[in-house]
Amino acid sequence: MSTNDTAPVIIAVPCFAGAPWDERQLRPFAGWTVVTRRLPEGLGRVEAYADVLAAQVREYARFVLAGDSYGAAIALELATRRPAGLVGLALSGGFASNPLPIWKAAAARLSRFSFGPLWPHATLRFHASQLASPYDRTAPEPHAPNDFRRFFLSHTNRETYAARVLSVVNFDVRSRLHEIDVPTLVLSPSYDHLVGRRLTDELVAGIPDVREIVLERTGHMFRFTHPDQYGAAIVAFVEREVLGRTRRRPAGP
Repeated sequence: MSTNDTAPVIIAVPCFAGAPWDERQLRPFAGWTVVTRRLPEGLGRVEAYADVLAAQVREYARFVLAGDSYGAAIALELATRRPAGLVGLALSGGFASNPLPIWKAAAARLSRFSFGPLWPHATLRFHASQLASPYDRTAPEPHAPNDFRRFFLSHTNRETYAARVLSVVNFDVRSRLHEIDVPTLVLSPSYDHLVGRRLTDELVAGIPDVREIVLERTGHMFRFTHPDQYGAAIVAFVEREVLGRTRRRPAGP
């Protein structure tokens, strides 16, 4: 918890479904100012989402971007632009380039043709299976793949889902990772079938001021299944690497 006047606002950027972080996920951030907004609908490029986010954060003198999964890609794109006021970056389940192998990318592109029952019962069921991990059912907040499917069904329409899929296929900021000039946390689950170790290693190797924390016995949806561990890791990072550096900085002349 921070009551320091220099504490940054934490901007919580949603995952692929687009829904703002909920009350349970925000509980570990008690005492901090957290802003979370729904992703806009229908945009076809990660860069376009970053444009919207850039406009939203201009009112904050100091802020940390905390992006989850697709939200991590949006936060990453914005961080490479070095916006005024950005003092920290937390990425969970993130990636700097298309995380889908060729066959998955082809299947994902076909999602825009999923009409009628194919959308909820085939496309979203497959997507939910890619998000799931062996640890979800016994987690502090247990989830099954069908819970993830229903979450997407409640918060994402078919057209927006298809547009976001295509935006991921075309996303690649690997050549710009070195431009990120703020302390960065890569928060990783120990099991991530969707993103995988190779893409996480790209982030860790490419961002200059980075540290990785792996939460054991968690999966890609750990913001939902392990909200206390997840939130506590981000809070500890902000206290140590953002506020801590501010306190240690020598006073000017």
